[in-house]
Formats: sequence, structure tokens, C-alpha cells
Amino acid sequence: MNDYTGIAQMMIGAIATGAFVIGAFFMRFWRVTRDRFFLLFALSFWIETVNRVLLGAVPMWREDTPAYYLLRLLSYALILFAILDKNRRKE
Repeated sequence: MNDYTGIAQMMIGAIATGAFVIGAFFMRFWRVTRDRFFLLFALSFWIETVNRVLLGAVPMWREDTPAYYLLRLLSYALILFAILDKNRRKE
């Protein structure tokens, strides 16, 4: 079992659920506009969802492991790339 107690597990689940729902909203906007800005944001939030689910469900997946931070780095890099790409493109 993880080092996390019940309230921490609930918070991890709530954050994962919130990230999933936000990703679904961005995906809906992408389906309407086909703007990859929304697609990249959706993917970023879903990567964060997977990261949180792994944090709560896999005992060896902890906040002090490099893989945890690499997934977060990928998620944040997607957001940064989406913003830079949106500002660079001419529509």
C-alpha cells in the first residue's frame, strides 16, 4: 500500500478527476474548432490525470521518483508549446 492516508488518497483522486474533466472540456472545444491549441491542452491534462492515478494506485510511483517529474514536465511542456505555437501561427 502507498504511504498516503485516506484523506490524501481522496485528494489525489479529486485532482485526477478534475484534470480528466478539464481535458474533456478542451477536447470538446477541439472537436468544434479543430484548433490544435485545445488538443494539446487536453492531452496535457490527461497526462496529468494518468500521473495522479499512478501516484494513488501504484505503490512504487511516488513524488520523489524521476518518472513522476518527467510526466509532469511533459505535461507542462505541452502547455508551453501550445501557447507558443498559438502565438506564432497566422490564422
